[in-house]
Amino acid sequence: MNTKSVPDVSVIVGAYEAMPYLIRCLESVEAQTLGPDRIEIVAIDDGSTDGTGEYLEAFAARTTIPTRVVRQANSGGPSGPRNVGLGMARGRYVFFLDADDYFAEESLERMVAMADRAGTDVVLGKIEGVNRGAPGSMWNRTAERVDIYTSQVIYTLSAQKLFRRELIERLGLRFDETLKTGEDALFTMEAYIRGNGVSVIADYTCYYLVGRDDGKHVTKTGSYALRFEATGALMALITALVPAGPKRDRLMVRPFTVGLIQQFGHGTLKQPERIGRHKLELAAPLMERYWTPGVAARIKVNERLRLECVALGRLDLLADMLAFIRAGTVPEVVHRGRARTPYLVFPHFGDKRSGLQDASYEVTVPDWLGKPGLRRIEAPKAVRRRKSLTRRVARRVRTQLRTLTALRSHGPAPTRLER
Repeated sequence: MNTKSVPDVSVIVGAYEAMPYLIRCLESVEAQTLGPDRIEIVAIDDGSTDGTGEYLEAFAARTTIPTRVVRQANSGGPSGPRNVGLGMARGRYVFFLDADDYFAEESLERMVAMADRAGTDVVLGKIEGVNRGAPGSMWNRTAERVDIYTSQVIYTLSAQKLFRRELIERLGLRFDETLKTGEDALFTMEAYIRGNGVSVIADYTCYYLVGRDDGKHVTKTGSYALRFEATGALMALITALVPAGPKRDRLMVRPFTVGLIQQFGHGTLKQPERIGRHKLELAAPLMERYWTPGVAARIKVNERLRLECVALGRLDLLADMLAFIRAGTVPEVVHRGRARTPYLVFPHFGDKRSGLQDASYEVTVPDWLGKPGLRRIEAPKAVRRRKSLTRRVARRVRTQLRTLTALRSHGPAPTRLER
């Protein structure tokens, strides 16, 4: 499927002040088992002053991998260099490799093989953090095709994935250069939703996500206002692409729990009140437009309550919730109704004056009391009994149907005289 004029993968490297991390990054591309004749590198120096551009040119002159280098004035973010790289890419697939990070040796070979075998448009290779955290919930198993609405892949929306270039060009996908953070989340989410499936490689670490010692990593920069802007853009994209209903609700959990709620974490207790008020102002239109009962029901109680406090515009209630959680207090479990529905008694439970409804305290998804592993909140016993009874009735019906089928196939039962 590969010819020298059409490489399997275009590795797009956007680099800004990337030394000395860039050295290991490019060495990891040269070490790929896929082979230099099946790879091309498109590298963009985004106005570096630390020798990044010079190193890229020297690398291009000596490597056996076809490499093109663009040196441009600083664009202010990763979107510009990535878009330049996309405009130059010729491969069947593209991979966005950050100049701080590096591949494992078999990464591209495994990802290309997976995409070719499964026919999917996006392949996630397992990521491991180096001197920083990395997403982990989506690496439970290798799968040729996963459902984005039931799997955990929506919790990794970074650009470090293998994308089929035909999809990118057909959709006209590009990174939003007006966003200074979160631009890769929009690109990846649209590819998830509109592409022909997502594959996951979980049994081999493909990508090493490096935390820089100099603090220049892009995810550590930018004001909270930019993060609200990025979160709102992702919510708007999901709304535009997915009709209202359970599927949209499921995807919307991601920007609420990974984007918005992070702006109202424990650090809120230490911030000046004016910043907290400003954050509530920025959150208000997002909560009013996108926060629905369907989304709320898919979120754990302690996170849902914090978001409900934000929706009410109540920093005082939020502070009570955060203090309760920070203290490690294990909430009491209260069961109500014939179904013995469980509620977790966080602050202001049952206090009508607070504005928080009892439904906000209801366990609607699997939850834990205390740290993971201490106690899992199960479905109400009455619900489990109903499910068990349903299974027993279903088994009984199947047995009766098999008996009737057997009798019909062997003719009528013998009469007393025939016996």
